[in-house]
Amino acid sequence: MRRSVLLRFLGLSLAVALGAVIATAVIATYSTSEKLQGEIDQNTSQLQADGEIYARLNSYAADHATWSGVDKLVNALADSSGRRIALTDADGTVIADSARMLGASPGLPSVPAATVDARGESDALFTGAGVTARLSTKATTAVAAGGGGQIIGSQMVASASWGMTEDERRERARLAQQAVTCMRAQGRPAQVIDTPDGLPLLSWDTGRTEGGSAVMEIQKPFGLQNDPCVPPGLYAPSAKATAVNADAVRRSTECLDAAGEPYSLSTNAADGLLVVSPPGSKPTEVSATFAQCLRTARSAALTPYVAPEAKLYLGAKSSFNVFSGEGLARTAATALGVLLIAALVMVFAGRRLVRPILALTGAAQRMTNGDHAARVPVTGRDEVARLGHAFNAMAESIQHHDHQRKAMVSDVAHELRTPLANIKGYLVASEDGVVPLDRELVTSLLEEAGLLERLVADLQDLALADAGKLRIHPELKDLAELAQQVVSAHRPAAEAAGVSLVAEVTGPAPAIVDNARVRQALGNLVSNAIRFTPADGTVLVGVRRVGDGYSLTVTDNGAGIAEEHLPYLFDRFYRAEHSRSRTTGGSGLGLAITKHLVEAHRGTISATSRLGHGSSFTIYLPAR
Repeated sequence: MRRSVLLRFLGLSLAVALGAVIATAVIATYSTSEKLQGEIDQNTSQLQADGEIYARLNSYAADHATWSGVDKLVNALADSSGRRIALTDADGTVIADSARMLGASPGLPSVPAATVDARGESDALFTGAGVTARLSTKATTAVAAGGGGQIIGSQMVASASWGMTEDERRERARLAQQAVTCMRAQGRPAQVIDTPDGLPLLSWDTGRTEGGSAVMEIQKPFGLQNDPCVPPGLYAPSAKATAVNADAVRRSTECLDAAGEPYSLSTNAADGLLVVSPPGSKPTEVSATFAQCLRTARSAALTPYVAPEAKLYLGAKSSFNVFSGEGLARTAATALGVLLIAALVMVFAGRRLVRPILALTGAAQRMTNGDHAARVPVTGRDEVARLGHAFNAMAESIQHHDHQRKAMVSDVAHELRTPLANIKGYLVASEDGVVPLDRELVTSLLEEAGLLERLVADLQDLALADAGKLRIHPELKDLAELAQQVVSAHRPAAEAAGVSLVAEVTGPAPAIVDNARVRQALGNLVSNAIRFTPADGTVLVGVRRVGDGYSLTVTDNGAGIAEEHLPYLFDRFYRAEHSRSRTTGGSGLGLAITKHLVEAHRGTISATSRLGHGSSFTIYLPAR
């Protein structure tokens, strides 16, 4: 058995996908092996560059309340380092991304390289377990993450010059120049050394030489506390640093007091800022509560002045290009190879799939040109084979209905020709004086006109059924009474034919039906039965309850119908060739109309017959 078209298409798709995966794996493996060694060689310098990126961004966060305007710094760092740099907030919203400069929008790595949080780092010195570490930043200081560490001291800002305004910088520069002027007046040739944090240092000639060069001494701020030339405000903290320090100290002491933790407050001799420390002058073991209070207080105090926490993502700058310059030719060649293989597979499989479709198309075109005998050869059991069987069945049905249509034209012409010829003949004879126009002739002409009227009415009913406009008007009726009315209406015709017509009912049979349409359907069956039942025969009309409905049967002991004609008995215009049997007036419309009338009531009609033993027609109608 041939496989399903769906399975064949699925297999084809999987084959193409497998080829694409293999090609992608080859490219990825080749490119990765080429770059891996280079990545290893660059690892050390890259770590240094990443540290510089982190420090610059952390410095920006410390100096700004928001990340607005950080794009310029991010792009500059990306250009100088050759790295992709991206910042996102805690929710993942992108703040800045150097990839946007390239017009690309690649996805971010799943894990950030670091978290930039100007509130959570430290410029304080920690020692513990034989390890000494200093985390440098301009904005904040922090304490140990948990208990068990030692702290020498913790002030709330890392530098007194943090957050210094331009006016404060100009004032510091003026005071530094004033100190230099004073020192030079005392014979100390001093000068001002500018520092990145804006806190000026003083330097002067010591009078010594080494290697022929003068030795200059740089004096730290805490070394000039008692120097009469140094103004008091030269090394004073900035207003922002003072405010943050005071707020953080207040929050720390409140937290420590609430927790019952001992502490001491001291003033930094160099800048006058308060320092919160454990009691005593030596490094002391601090509890997790002490450390948490300082960390929480510092973070809360700094929040209004520093940028919020951000995630830092770092990556290779070349990863933003869909195709790098060196890999473009290799990628294109691989893609062309995959496309070529896919095209060959599709052509081979497509020809096998299209062949039966072309056969169907040709047969359909032959049918359009009038060849209703057109058929297609069918092999297999897949969807295309089922389509071929359906097409052949459709062609058979069209050919059958075309044959019926031609027979109908002949039948209708015959049925119309006979009464019309009779009417015309009688009228011509009457006009010529051969036949007198008496009552008997008029009666004969009316009978012929009645035949024509019935044929036209049947054609009209069938046309309404085909158009879906065959209307019924249901109401509660007694089917037993209706059957008796039909029998009474056809009894004269039965007596004239020498046929006994009997109604067999057992009681009331109420149902919601269209009285006229059901009488029409039952009357068609009774009329047929009388016509094809010999003299001394019997036609029995019965009504009985069956489930939720009623069966109306018309049974006769007439000539019967051959078994091969039964499946087509209710087709329109169908006639049993040997007898023109079971149809009203021989036109082949009566039973077809009866079937439509019954189906309009959501009922069914069936027939059973034995040749030479009579026939039985059964109408089933639901009670409601």
